[in-house]
Order: sequence, then structure tokens, then C-alpha cells
Amino acid sequence: MAYHLYRNTTLGNSCQESLDELIQAQFCDNVWTFVLNGIEFREVTKLIKVDKVKIIACNGKNTGSNATE
Repeated sequence: MAYHLYRNTTLGNSCQESLDELIQAQFCDNVWTFVLNGIEFREVTKLIKVDKVKIIACNGKNTGSNATE
């Protein structure tokens, strides 16, 4: 896989350290929780800066016995 090639380089290590400062992630019971710090949202004419954003994500696949297809 091509994305593994840069990981052990100086650039890859620097990118990983930067991401570690910006993003905190947890995974529990098939639910991801991401906390992003110091984020900017940009649109064509707008810029919104926020201190913290929390994103909660789960698997969109319905695996329960009541699933309809």
C-alpha cells in the first residue's frame, strides 16, 4: 500500500505528530469519537474558527435481526 511508504520518513513522522496534536480518537462498541482542536471551516467566502469539534460516528450498516433489505 502506497500510504505506508512515507510513514517511517521524517515527513511522515512530522505529519503524524501534527495530527496527534489536532485529533483525539476513541473507538468503543463500534462507535468512533473524534475530538478536533483548533479547527477552521472554510467556504468560498466564509471562514469559521472553532476551539473544539466533537464528531461521533458509527457503522451505517444495519446488522440487527430486524434489518429490512
